[in-house]
Amino acid sequence: MNVQIQFKQTTFSASDVEATVAYALQRELEQARLRRDHFASQCQRFEESYEMVSDTFLAKFESGELGDEEDYFDWYAAKRGYDLWEKRYQILRELVA
Repeated sequence: MNVQIQFKQTTFSASDVEATVAYALQRELEQARLRRDHFASQCQRFEESYEMVSDTFLAKFESGELGDEEDYFDWYAAKRGYDLWEKRYQILRELVA
């Protein structure tokens, strides 16, 4: 995949711009990894507590099979957070590679 960034005008060299963008992408990749891992850890705690994997929980929760326990809403938020940051991590990982 090729990604192209165009600048209208810049006083900086192409190599400086390239290095800066590469650095920013690398930092974003690390932030995405940290956030993904944070939500993964939260999901793991719920999975151990309820003896159910997060994907199964999400399907049951969204279909209304589970109740309105406060933990379920926290687990739902953690799972959705994990899914979001996993996708962003994978996208950035491909860009940085």
